[in-house]
Amino acid sequence: MTLVVVARVPACVTEISLGQEVAVSGRLDVTTVAAVRLALYAILDRGQGDLLMHLAEAEVCDATGLGVIVGIHHRAYGAGRRLVLVDVSARLDRLLRASRLHRVLARGPGEAEVTVLASHPMTLRLSEPVVPFTG
Repeated sequence: MTLVVVARVPACVTEISLGQEVAVSGRLDVTTVAAVRLALYAILDRGQGDLLMHLAEAEVCDATGLGVIVGIHHRAYGAGRRLVLVDVSARLDRLLRASRLHRVLARGPGEAEVTVLASHPMTLRLSEPVVPFTG
């Protein structure tokens, strides 16, 4: 399944493996996220196990793009699945770290991985120490 959203810069969702693996490319912003979200939900709903999301060609510009990724993460958890981010660009990696989402979202092989415990979606086992914010 391929979805192309007509906007300033199109976004494309390509299902690589039925319900298991997807590639997202193009700009994820307020003009494209609604259609991208629906396509990702449909792919997530028809699979089992981990959903691998390739993001090398995705341009996440703002909080709406990050919101789609977090929304898919939550929906996957609710369905007993796990979202695994693969091929994350350097720019997106910086956004994930700045928003501290790198501590919550699972990363694919060869990337900075986080182990999410099954007891609660926000319970993490971290390899780096957590430093409290002192303002």
